[in-house]
This record gives sequence, C-alpha cells and structure tokens, in this order.
Amino acid sequence: MTSGITDGLEFIDSNVILYLHDVTAGEKHRVAKDLVKHMAAHRKGATSIQVMQEFYAVATRKLDRPLPADRARSQIRALALWPTHSPNPADVLAATGLAETAQLSFWDAMILTSAAALGCTTLWSEDLNDGQAIGGVTVRNPFAAGGFQP
Repeated sequence: MTSGITDGLEFIDSNVILYLHDVTAGEKHRVAKDLVKHMAAHRKGATSIQVMQEFYAVATRKLDRPLPADRARSQIRALALWPTHSPNPADVLAATGLAETAQLSFWDAMILTSAAALGCTTLWSEDLNDGQAIGGVTVRNPFAAGGFQP
C-alpha cells in the first residue's frame, strides 16, 4: 500500500524489524516485538521499499540464524499493509542533499526522506542519534535508555 501524507505515523527502520526476527538478540528481540505489535495495534506503522529490501537481504543471509526466504517474504507482505514510501527520483535527490547538509550516510538520509514523505514524526532506528530531529522527523532508538516503553 502506498500512502500520501498521513498524521500520527511512526516509521520503522530495517534494523528494528531484523531484531524482531533475531531470537538470539535477547532484550532487543523483546523490545522490537513489543514495538512492532504496538505500532500495528495502533495503526501507526510506516515503512519504505528500502526497508523491505534491506530486511530481506540481511534476514535471509546475515542473521546468526537466517530466516527461510518464505518467512522473510511473509514479513514483507505484513509490512506492505502499512503505509509504504516508494521513492522517486526527486526523493533520491532530496536524500543526497540531506546526506550532505546533515552529514549522514546516503542510506540514512533516504530513510529520513521516506519518513518525512509519509508525514511521520518519529523514526524508530538504532542507526542514528536518539533524540536527533532532522527535517521534522525525530529519531528514537527503541533500545536506548528511555526508548520504547509500551
């Protein structure tokens, strides 16, 4: 499902979804499970094509216990029910500018660009600085002290 701007959405990065499936991740696995369950129950979840691609590539090859391809596809089907940003060339150009001005990796800038395009105010990720606000999106690390709490 592709969506335009929607209020109240929270964007989830692939690293959080990976912890949802990484049973060797201990507390991070539990927190990711609680966060995704909360986002789904409150219809706050949003994601992007990039997140789905990153999830599949890592989940099926790089986890300590890789997921079978059919299980990874099942997770992508579930994510596809959430508002999903499918970047266009203008988004890629915006991300290049954001990467330069905010001194981010291109891929992190692309995630932020997608979150902003969907109108998300929160990005759940452990890859950026917790509490950092960029382009109207505040980064929250669900695994940091004071992170996600149901």
